[in-house]
Amino acid sequence: MVSTPHELLRGELARDGSRPLVTFYDDATGERVELSVTTFDNWVAKTSGLLRDDLSADAGDRVGLLLPPHWQSLVWAGACWALGASVVDSTDDAAVLVTGPDTLQEAAVAGVGEVVALSLRPLGGRFTEPLPIGVLDYAVEVPAHPDVFSPYAPPPAHTPAYEMAGQELDLGELVARARARAEELGVGDRPRLLVTADELPDALLDALLVPLVTGGSAVLVRNERRSGRDERLAAERVTAVA
Repeated sequence: MVSTPHELLRGELARDGSRPLVTFYDDATGERVELSVTTFDNWVAKTSGLLRDDLSADAGDRVGLLLPPHWQSLVWAGACWALGASVVDSTDDAAVLVTGPDTLQEAAVAGVGEVVALSLRPLGGRFTEPLPIGVLDYAVEVPAHPDVFSPYAPPPAHTPAYEMAGQELDLGELVARARARAEELGVGDRPRLLVTADELPDALLDALLVPLVTGGSAVLVRNERRSGRDERLAAERVTAVA
């Protein structure tokens, strides 16, 4: 049985790379982005390359994700797990800190060696204002990296991978937790999940890991306007709500 999130992603890429994996809405901005398995894998590969080749991150390192639920947050988690790095929700002992605009000033003064900022603007756009000295703009740095990433050694299932919301899991345990969550939700093969999580740990589980273990996809909504939910459920052919 496949034992790590990255192996699951590569398996889905081989099965049907053209199908949707994550569809992201931000109702505050009107943004809608749909990422196929192939497109998501390309973003993961580029981000893994940025982590390893530009930021000198390695397997076993801790990467702080100070991010809201967002499609780029899922990409960063996928990239960390491809490399064998652990995603954490604090700055403690982090080799790299990844921040959105709301936590930019906190990250800039955290004393972490490498800080990367995401504007979270539509289409992954760059910041329109200068960033603090030493903070990298993800949208500027990531495009140069290859669409395919090969770790020097694939991280084994027992590699520490997650330390968020008081829970610590390795790569294999993440997959097991996702399978258990799929059972909790009562979904079978290839569901299409509506996910409106307010916190990143919930989004990582329901909008990324559950779709990977079930061969399904997720509609991740930020700042949801509940008045339009029924129309969205129908338009996106949602089969279950997380």
